Amino acid sequence: MVDHRTTAELLAALEDVKASPPDTGVLELIVRRPGDGERDVLEVGELTKEDGLVGDDWLARGSRQSPDGSAELPRQLTIMNSRAAAMFAGDRSRWPIAGDQLYIDLDISESNLPPGTRVRIGATVVEVSVEPHTGCHKFTKRFGLDATAFLRSDEGRPYRLRGLNARVIEPGTIRTGDKVERLAS
Repeated sequence: MVDHRTTAELLAALEDVKASPPDTGVLELIVRRPGDGERDVLEVGELTKEDGLVGDDWLARGSRQSPDGSAELPRQLTIMNSRAAAMFAGDRSRWPIAGDQLYIDLDISESNLPPGTRVRIGATVVEVSVEPHTGCHKFTKRFGLDATAFLRSDEGRPYRLRGLNARVIEPGTIRTGDKVERLAS
């Protein structure tokens, strides 16, 4: 069970998130979700245009947002700022329960990575999607009502504390510790 942070604790931790590097950062964690509630922490992962993170259940799980329930390409990958993950979850061993696949130390705010921005992660390139990553009842259950309210608040929303959606543009291998770089538009 994860301790739920209070709004005051989250607000104090926001300064660290704001200090995330804007142009070049690091891939801190790769998490594959092979099934509901399952998490595999990987040192090395493969991104493809068809599957997103190979072995993840994104494609098979589908989407509640699509009319036919099929997976949506713009929601192929979920990426969270690693400092935000630490803010909500604390210790790195707890980050995977947030439910994202890639945790990066980079400013993922909409002002820094607007939709359409491409980001190089190791040998791959992903593109930030228009579709927001807003969090669900599972996030609230894991991190508390204060966390969900905070990420949706005027203080939290601009920083995409819940993360962002992206799709694979250039497939390849990624490794924990890889350089993450915002590409020029």
